[in-house]
Amino acid sequence: MPNGYIERRNLKKKKTKHKKKEEREKEKKRKREKEKKRKREKEKKRKNREKREKSKKRKKEKEKEKRKKKEKNKKEKRKRKKGKEKKKKKKEKGKRKKKKGCFFKDKTYCLWLM
Repeated sequence: MPNGYIERRNLKKKKTKHKKKEEREKEKKRKREKEKKRKREKEKKRKNREKREKSKKRKKEKEKEKRKKKEKNKKEKRKRKKGKEKKKKKKEKGKRKKKKGCFFKDKTYCLWLM
């Protein structure tokens, strides 16, 4: 075989080897980029999930507070109503007592009327 042919063949091999190496490096780079992108997306999703959970929790707590407040108001309203009723009863009781009482200064006269 002629010497030139072997040299050309070796040169070709070197070139293909070099090309393959470059391709492998490009592929590695592409994979790295893909992995980075995937990680970024994952992180983004995680953060969004945390945000959603936080807002859900906040909403739940607000709802709880609202319910508590409503219940408290209800109890107070009931208390006020009871108080009013008691006052009314007391007033009525007082009125009844006044009617039964003696209006005259002379108590003996009052007893005689009864």
